[in-house]
Amino acid sequence: MKTLVLGSTSPFRKTILEKLQLPFSCARPNIDETALQGESPQVLVQRLAIEKAKAVSPLHPKALIIGSDQVAVCEGEILGKPHNFNNAVIQLSKFSGKSITFYTGLCVYDSEHDNIAALVEPFTVHFNQLSLEEITNYLHAEQPYNCAGSFKSEGLGICLFSKLEGDDPNTLIGLPLIKLVTLLKQQGIDVLAEQAKITT
Repeated sequence: MKTLVLGSTSPFRKTILEKLQLPFSCARPNIDETALQGESPQVLVQRLAIEKAKAVSPLHPKALIIGSDQVAVCEGEILGKPHNFNNAVIQLSKFSGKSITFYTGLCVYDSEHDNIAALVEPFTVHFNQLSLEEITNYLHAEQPYNCAGSFKSEGLGICLFSKLEGDDPNTLIGLPLIKLVTLLKQQGIDVLAEQAKITT
């Protein structure tokens, strides 16, 4: 099997990729993640996913490198990480009774042949009407200050939602696993066939 590298040090993406039970290493991509003037969220995350994968390729010249980037969008505004309690209260108060869409860029880069496969996967979260007490209780319990949107959907954040809408819940956490399996297969890594090799 080709060497597999996750171009990310995100513990969330690492945990998702581990579900495929394939050997891989992680590498930190040092890139400027600033949006270009007039760049749409979809174009931004696809560009950054590709740039992240390419950024670690000098250390992995014969590998399949996975790059991913994500932004959350509410009423046309790109949302960042709150970083503290007060900003998180502002974000979640704004989301009350509304929907936000996460756009996740995914890239599989064959560094040996300079071949790129990339896509953007959307996922929409519909929020309940949230009281200040509910928001405060949630934030004190989970402290999701390093998460775009001020919540962890894989944890207590689920209590904030009325509906989740998308093809793959892993997308919301940061890595569209269903689409990744397809891209890996196109690059010669059949996840289930590799399991057969591992178990025999």
